Amino acid sequence: MSVDRIRAIRRPLVALVIVLLASFIAVPTLAADPPAPGKPDKAARPPATPLTVSGVVRASTDASGVTSYTVRSGGTTYTLEAGPSWFFGDKHPLKRFVGMDVTIAGERRPGSNEVRVDTVDGAALRSAGKPPWAGGWKAVGAAHPGWTQEKADRWQAKLNAKKERFGVDCWPPGHCTKAPRP
Repeated sequence: MSVDRIRAIRRPLVALVIVLLASFIAVPTLAADPPAPGKPDKAARPPATPLTVSGVVRASTDASGVTSYTVRSGGTTYTLEAGPSWFFGDKHPLKRFVGMDVTIAGERRPGSNEVRVDTVDGAALRSAGKPPWAGGWKAVGAAHPGWTQEKADRWQAKLNAKKERFGVDCWPPGHCTKAPRP
């Protein structure tokens, strides 16, 4: 066999070996489940542990106008979370405690200095159950960052069409607020 013939066979053989090696590397990677967009998997997060801190509540507002609340206790500054600031606006439940020395009970995740506040000086910050900001823009209304007049109009048109289609005054039946009696 001539040298030219060996070179002609060797080039495709080397290319085939490279393709096979690349496939051994790429196939397991491509076959893996892609990470879900948005929030991380709740099961992957460590569980929150109870925490009680005492100190003076401070407030600071960033450049976009969002106010955050903190308390310094035992040499650590904790960020206090009581719900989304867009929901509360100027009526944030921690606002009345700014400048006061309080005891806060709540939960935090390991490695985090963010405390989800349950009580302040023994008083519950909100009632038990689903938080009032839950339910998305349909439940919260115009205060929700995902709400638009266009979405609200489309949703109302859809409800009206269902009421007409099924011949009822309320959709879903039994879920509408009754008008007060005169």
